[in-house]
Amino acid sequence: MTDPRRAPQPGRAKSSARRATARIVAVAALALTAALVLHPAIPGVVGTGVATVLPWLGLLVPVLLWAALATRRRVWIVTLVPLIAWLLVVGPLFVPLQTGSAADAAESTLTVASQNVEAGSGGAAESALMLAEQGADVIALEELDGVARAEVAEAIDDAYPYSYRVGTVGLWSQYPIVNEQPLDLGLGWNRALAADLDTPSGLVSVYVVHAASLRPGAQSDRDDMLANLAEVVAQDENERVLVVGDFNATLTDPALRALQRSVSESNRSTASLGFTWPSTMPLARIDHIFHAGLTPLESSVLPAGNSDHLAVLTTFGM
Repeated sequence: MTDPRRAPQPGRAKSSARRATARIVAVAALALTAALVLHPAIPGVVGTGVATVLPWLGLLVPVLLWAALATRRRVWIVTLVPLIAWLLVVGPLFVPLQTGSAADAAESTLTVASQNVEAGSGGAAESALMLAEQGADVIALEELDGVARAEVAEAIDDAYPYSYRVGTVGLWSQYPIVNEQPLDLGLGWNRALAADLDTPSGLVSVYVVHAASLRPGAQSDRDDMLANLAEVVAQDENERVLVVGDFNATLTDPALRALQRSVSESNRSTASLGFTWPSTMPLARIDHIFHAGLTPLESSVLPAGNSDHLAVLTTFGM
């Protein structure tokens, strides 16, 4: 005969299962909080991975909250910690660009556009023309092949008489381009350039970058390239600096921390994270217009050409 004292107690079993679930939820909530807060300081694949999906990690909070409430325990309070962390880290990126009286105070403006035009897409010239129609004074294009360079030159050289092209990147400007030079940034071949724009308000340094692709086992190429770029930009002597292009890195990626000690990127003019890739259903912002010594007045993201990247456009006051 079975001892009734040893018979399974359904109530106790359920309580034990709820305690176990509560522990799992608490650990998961704290791990999510740590990832949100600490990922910019974690180099390599982990930090980059978290940075890439950072805005979407907020979707895990309702899941954790539902699981916590199912345990009928106060562990649901712990799920508020990653929610607060997400709001502190990602929330400020949603805040629309505030210009205040800066637009009235600006003596002149400079509108800068940049897009990865996707090699082989056949839409580079269309992209350039569309960006020109947006009033861009300066157009930077990345992932140019030989055919695309020729097509863009034929399309906009009359409107943008100054240009400089190196490897897969190109710069077209309505202002004279001086002190131009290629940058290999340790990659062994040129995927970046540096130049000065001779504007009526003075020289503006411009760096156009097409960072190495982010592929499994090949992240070091991108990281080294961005680290070298940060060193070059930090030594720039001009008061006004622009660093634009396809960085293959989101804003909070650890690989961009060093660069952002010298330059920063503005928020969009509307409440948006400004995702740029892929163009059909944007999931991440890997194309940027960083700046120093310039006042952002307007910033947006827009489709152009047939590229798998959206274009970025920012107007600055000088």
